[in-house]
Amino acid sequence: MDIDRFIARNDPTWTRLEALTKQARLRVTNLGPGELEELVQLYQRASSHLSYTRTHYRDPALTAKLTRIVAASSGVIYGKRARSIRVVRDFFAYQFPAAVYRQRKAVFVSAALFFLPALLMYLWLVNDPQALNATATKAERVNYTQNLFAQYYSDDPHPQFFTQVTTNNIRVSFLVFAAGVAAPIVGPAFLLVSNGAPVGMIGAWMVTEDSGWRFLGYILPHGMLELSAIVIAGGGGLAVGWALIAPGDRRRTEALREEGRRLFVIFLGLVFMLVCAGLIEGFITGSSLPVAVRVAIGILGWVTFVTYLVTQGRAATARGITGTLGELDKGWADLPVEELPATAVVGNSAG
Repeated sequence: MDIDRFIARNDPTWTRLEALTKQARLRVTNLGPGELEELVQLYQRASSHLSYTRTHYRDPALTAKLTRIVAASSGVIYGKRARSIRVVRDFFAYQFPAAVYRQRKAVFVSAALFFLPALLMYLWLVNDPQALNATATKAERVNYTQNLFAQYYSDDPHPQFFTQVTTNNIRVSFLVFAAGVAAPIVGPAFLLVSNGAPVGMIGAWMVTEDSGWRFLGYILPHGMLELSAIVIAGGGGLAVGWALIAPGDRRRTEALREEGRRLFVIFLGLVFMLVCAGLIEGFITGSSLPVAVRVAIGILGWVTFVTYLVTQGRAATARGITGTLGELDKGWADLPVEELPATAVVGNSAG
């Protein structure tokens, strides 16, 4: 096909794409559902025309025109929101909660692997003095419960302590994720159990030394949010490990890639979650605020976050969003479910 026939045949496509792009430039919802579908299809078609032109015609004027048209429509579909605060809103409103909600069964298993050993360790030690003495001498337990435990939260300046605990918690979360790939199921399970059991041991020390309420007063403000983040990380690690063991109808490389992209979304969300927990631990847990106030802040933060994950996760999942990185075509998330075009969500099949 010569260049004149190529232009004559496809010029209506380019003209229509320019018109839709101009109409959607201020806001994607200026277009109707059918027009949104059309915009995506014309963009894909024009992109192939640009590639064909570069290969076969080498016409600078036509190449420049198509480059301009494709770049403008791409800016509406992808780039505009990526340069705005809305991409952050979409992440927290859709992708992160969808990723966690999708892996909620793995998160429940992770919670059992963390809290059940903690509970069993606690019950064992408070009911078996011989086992309790095997963990530490009476003098060591008294020194820890009466001095070292509270001192841990006040030794360093608040900003420094916040940085230390937040960095450490992010590192632990990353290790749990990595363990899911390096040692599927076994790695995350081991890390969860080995981090949960010491919590039960410390709880037993505090209760047997008549410091149980003091223990809760220091642990609850930040601990509910912090431990929830660790449990979610454990769920992510278990999910990626299970994808390697039982990929279903996917190839293992495909399953690993899909779960890995979802895992990265969860990790980014948990960084924010752990920063919030670190702020509470660094500036509130060890402060002079009354215990009731500190605990109330922790409970409020935890209830708010769990409610957000459940409600937003359910809503995002209802849209077909699975929480994988790069899943959303930027700009579609504003639309109600019934107006989402078929190409608005990529990879919406169950993983």
